[in-house]
Amino acid sequence: MHLGVNVPNFGPGTDPGVLREWARTVEGLGFDLLMVSDHVVITPDVAERYPEPFHEPFTTLSWLAGVTTRVRLGTTVLVLPYRHPLLVARMAANLDRLSGGRLVLGVGVGWSSQEFAALGVPFAERGRLTDEYLTALHDAWHAGTGGGDSPVPVWVGGNSEAAIRRAARFGHAWHPLRGTLPWMRSAVARHPEVAFAPRIALRLTAEPVEDGGRLAGVGTLEQVLDDLAQLRALGAGTVLLDPYHGDPEETRRPETAWQALTAVATHWRTTS
Repeated sequence: MHLGVNVPNFGPGTDPGVLREWARTVEGLGFDLLMVSDHVVITPDVAERYPEPFHEPFTTLSWLAGVTTRVRLGTTVLVLPYRHPLLVARMAANLDRLSGGRLVLGVGVGWSSQEFAALGVPFAERGRLTDEYLTALHDAWHAGTGGGDSPVPVWVGGNSEAAIRRAARFGHAWHPLRGTLPWMRSAVARHPEVAFAPRIALRLTAEPVEDGGRLAGVGTLEQVLDDLAQLRALGAGTVLLDPYHGDPEETRRPETAWQALTAVATHWRTTS
């Protein structure tokens, strides 16, 4: 099972130098994948969670591809209805080629009604548009590569049944975001045919978290390592660790996240 990291590409502490250090840290610790998020217009509802500066994912990953050599690069997740699918197909294929085949394209339907309105995209149609655009991506890549599979793995994000069905139809993996182990175990049991690549929280605590609703990845180092072992047993091909907990001020102190990632990477290598 591969491990990846969701790197914050937003917030008051996220300047180019910090992004570069994030990339070097993730690759240096031996993680397999580095992913970033997506917003185009930082409307008030978006800014509450992910304030400016917000670095656009394709340009950010293109730059990070040049300061890394091994780690795979991806989006968690690109809001697919925000961009014309033929533009996405070209940008993704180009980035994949320029990076030496390292791109993973995570996509989702989006949640910000204000951002959809600012872009002139109908919020109520986002599910239908996502399906339509996924078909267009496949067709564009199929035509451009002379047949065969798409050049870029597509992960379909989201925690709904519709997202799982969309992943089964269009994607290479289902990419649920921040769930509990019992919930993910139930979903995988209902859909054993769908490949599974979850994004989980990463928050280390000094004492065990006994809450029955504990998110995977939250707790002592021993709890987190056990979560990873259970996810591997469930068939997860990749698990993405998300050390951001919702406070934009965290982006000014990346060392806390780096310490947690170092602990997990070090112990996972010795126990797996």
